[in-house]
Amino acid sequence: MKITLLGTGTPAPSLTRQSSGYLIEIGNDVIVMDHGPGAQHRLLEAGSHPTKVSHLFISHMHYDHMLDYPRLLLQRWDMGAGKIPELKVYGPQPLVRITDRIIGEDSVFGLDIESRVSHQASKDVYVSRGGVLPRKKPAPVLREVVPGDVIEGDAWRVTVGEANHFQPILDCLGFRMETDAGVLVYSGDSGGVPAGMVELCENADMLIHMCHFASGMEPTDAYRQASGNHMDIAEIAKRANVRTVVLSHMIHLLDQPAVMEQLVTEMKSVYDGNIIIGRDLMKLSLNVDYPHRVD
Repeated sequence: MKITLLGTGTPAPSLTRQSSGYLIEIGNDVIVMDHGPGAQHRLLEAGSHPTKVSHLFISHMHYDHMLDYPRLLLQRWDMGAGKIPELKVYGPQPLVRITDRIIGEDSVFGLDIESRVSHQASKDVYVSRGGVLPRKKPAPVLREVVPGDVIEGDAWRVTVGEANHFQPILDCLGFRMETDAGVLVYSGDSGGVPAGMVELCENADMLIHMCHFASGMEPTDAYRQASGNHMDIAEIAKRANVRTVVLSHMIHLLDQPAVMEQLVTEMKSVYDGNIIIGRDLMKLSLNVDYPHRVD
């Protein structure tokens, strides 16, 4: 099981941290969790390719978690030349409606898709890539999921949990992936210390969690409950007996020399497991004792 952090930033533009995206390679499956702006470029930099991605999980419909979803859909379909299965996509409602507005008949990219299916020049390109006419339009396999749902894959099993973020406007999810190699939890965007997140993370080998700001910076309690801070993450990891925490989704203010190290040191007063400061294109595995832990 190989884990690559594609994007560890926020909605704010950045040359060093793209928006949320996480790549998981296990068995014959290539799985992406969230695909915000810049994540597709990082996917290529990581040595993968849109046509290799078999499954996509979307935690919620904020643009910094799904703006590159259309790019993945279209590039995967365009380059796949009719040779690969349709992408399997899992996410909260209204996943089906949003996808239809991206690639449906009267959608944002409807005319683009029609031209690639119907125009002779595009037919020529399609055949040159190994496709057999007539060319089918993209038809991803969509499943809207809710907390408690379970998705089975090739040597993996994902349980859907609830994140604590922008409800009730958005449905917000976290994902627990169980494999023979161990258990990985991705929090999505989540704040506070919700019982549901602690339960989702129970005895996990690795938790990738939003660390949007430093504890004490929140302007209101509502902000704290919607966005992860470092001491709440430490408390979740302690209560859930998590082995390793990966900090991600950090604002620029935290991404400064010595600041993140100070936050990690403070977290260690609560939580004694491994703490990793996530960076774009960082490659991780579940069962390694990381030598750069801060005590």
